[in-house]
Amino acid sequence: MNYQDKLIDIAKRNEKLIVITAENRAAIRNLPNIIPDQFLDIGIAEQTMIGVAAGMALRGRIPVVHALATFLTMRAFEFIRTDIGIPSLPVKMAGAVPGFLSEANGPTHQAIEDISIMRGIPPVRIFCPSDEEELVEALPAIIDDPYPYYIRFNNSKPVAKHSPFRIGQAEILKTGDITILTYGFLLSEAVLATEILETEGISAGIVNMRMLKPIDEEQILSIIERSSLIITFEDHFITGGLYSIISELMVKKQMVSNILPIALSNWFKPALLNDVLEYEGFNARALAYKIRSFIQHGQVVMGDRNYGK
Repeated sequence: MNYQDKLIDIAKRNEKLIVITAENRAAIRNLPNIIPDQFLDIGIAEQTMIGVAAGMALRGRIPVVHALATFLTMRAFEFIRTDIGIPSLPVKMAGAVPGFLSEANGPTHQAIEDISIMRGIPPVRIFCPSDEEELVEALPAIIDDPYPYYIRFNNSKPVAKHSPFRIGQAEILKTGDITILTYGFLLSEAVLATEILETEGISAGIVNMRMLKPIDEEQILSIIERSSLIITFEDHFITGGLYSIISELMVKKQMVSNILPIALSNWFKPALLNDVLEYEGFNARALAYKIRSFIQHGQVVMGDRNYGK
């Protein structure tokens, strides 16, 4: 079942569900004909969309809103903070093409500070599915949860066999001497990177964070304690994302650990997705190279774009 079909299934069983979009219909194009009384297209007016969603939530509805992640989290930020965040309304916000999934779009359409922005609003929870299967499986629990949510929408193909979704629970895909913490579609590159590293005798584990707020503190702390190196791997600015979250947790618990952040320090050059990952150094081969370089030299020694191959 895909995302659209899951929304239809939930909507037919729950008349409180209202699907709203700011002219972002790519993943939900059939809904107007199938559930016309539970669908609204506000047009290119993200701020208005959030205001409408808040009003509906105050009347007992559960709005699921859709817009490009950049315009949802930035253009409508004040409305999210004031209309949804302060009263803690159960609005679920799906941001399309976040991070590298924006690929060929320029900086104005690159949502690489969205997690930092959204996690600053106290009640807002953040879900970053690694593929559509994980997104679909989590949807009923998220809709039933009374908190507002920001979802980094991702309908890519599955990259791993997932364990059951639980709110606030990370997924350990494999354990190793070092551990990669990641989220979203970059999980696929992390999986391939660990396979490369294992051929070189480096034992690498992977944690699919799933939710960045609330995070699975107990499990993550346990992983930090038993790992010789933690790698945070994300298509987000280094400030405010997973690296910041893990660093804050370590300070809070007075822990010290080797940590290698792999994140963006600037906007990325637009291109097709595979070319973006290659150029920016975020594909599996580049990730494996950076980890190997850090283990051997205590820092990432960057040479040419072939990453030592």
